[in-house]
Amino acid sequence: RPLSQLSGGQKTRVYLGKLLLSKPDLLLLDEPTNHLDIASIEWLEDFLKTYDGSVLIISHDRYFLDKIVTKVVEIENRKSTVYNGNYTAYMNQKAINRDIQQKAYENQQRELKRQEEVIRTLKAFNREKSIKRAESREKMLEKVERIDRPDSLPSHMRLTLTPRIISGSDVLHAEELSKSYGGQRIFRHVNLDIKRGENVAIIGPNGVGKSTLFKMLLGEVPSDSGLMRFGTNVHVGYYDQEQQKLDSNKTIFDEISDTYPTLTAGEIRNMLAAFVFTEDDVFKQVSSLSGGEKGRVSLAKIMLSKANLLMLDEPTNHLDMFSKEVLEDALNRYEGTVVYISHDRYFINKTAQIILELSPEGITRYEGNYDYYLEKKEELTEKYAPAAAQAVTEAKQASDNKLSWQQQKEEQARQRKRENELKKVEARIEKLETRDKEIDETMILPDVCTNVAECAKLSKEKAAITEELEGLY
Repeated sequence: RPLSQLSGGQKTRVYLGKLLLSKPDLLLLDEPTNHLDIASIEWLEDFLKTYDGSVLIISHDRYFLDKIVTKVVEIENRKSTVYNGNYTAYMNQKAINRDIQQKAYENQQRELKRQEEVIRTLKAFNREKSIKRAESREKMLEKVERIDRPDSLPSHMRLTLTPRIISGSDVLHAEELSKSYGGQRIFRHVNLDIKRGENVAIIGPNGVGKSTLFKMLLGEVPSDSGLMRFGTNVHVGYYDQEQQKLDSNKTIFDEISDTYPTLTAGEIRNMLAAFVFTEDDVFKQVSSLSGGEKGRVSLAKIMLSKANLLMLDEPTNHLDMFSKEVLEDALNRYEGTVVYISHDRYFINKTAQIILELSPEGITRYEGNYDYYLEKKEELTEKYAPAAAQAVTEAKQASDNKLSWQQQKEEQARQRKRENELKKVEARIEKLETRDKEIDETMILPDVCTNVAECAKLSKEKAAITEELEGLY
């Protein structure tokens, strides 16, 4: 087949296949999950888990990183820091390290001020002996290795985002929608019933018609059959990452104030603050903004409109991790209704209350986040595949019956050996986890956290424990 006919996920598999023919020791993957549907991302995860070589990945896909990586290299403020473990382990350890560094910095600053006060007092005596003691202390202070103050974290404005107009309880209803192109059916039997205040994620493989369904609901594409209607006082705000309408010659503040001239400066600043544009940030030129910052400005514009139903098509595409977290926080605090299309499983997990899985035969509704959806899918798979399970059980029983008495004894011995090894591993894990906790408690003690050498030694031991625990788990 020509490459032009392949989906994004299929093209990725072709490129990886081409790479592997050269038998590389190292794979360099730059945002490998971009534009892939969930099924293709899961295929890629399975592939990388069994790949024999090393893999270096640049990615903003947090769920993917949690599944795949064993080490994280963070580049921040022109410095790199290495963390052992996956994305969640990195986030937890980063918070701990920052807390330890902050306490160590504060303790050292207190001690430095105390020493400076002692030096001033000694000099004030104006005696030769006391002046010499003051000079000696000054030399000691000059040799002290200063602990850097941790960089301040960007502040999140925890604002509740309320639509200017409240919709009725019934927001969107659709029955038996269907769509075909050129005689090829995309989907049919699509039914929707969305209520005020719900956060709904629409998922499904590429090509199943998620964006087409959005455009049908927005009236941009006609449906072949069925009916749909919006509820009372429903105003739609549509967001498409590829269709951001921002004037690059304006500042952020002017972009908002020109669109909504009746808003006060305070109202505009409050909304921009919710998307972490504070103080002089609001006067940045749109042309100087990153993709993530432009996405945040576009979302702020939508939320300042009369919209009380947000329809977002792949809102996290091209956003950095910080912008994703800001968007997650904003949507979780939004008091209107949100319907979005996304392949970002971490984002879905954090924001969705309901998941609608679109297939050619309609929509399946799951009342929960992405982890709940996976759990229910697994239950359904087990429920509707009893024949396969029965076949596996029968095959195993037949195999067991063929074992000779001697083979059974050998198998029992192997099983006992495995159980003994498991007990040893569990005991070692318990010992290491206890020591890991002891190190965390020790590192925040005043006399330890000001001792740079001791902190470095404990950090090294903690990293070794983390690495060994990964293997043991």
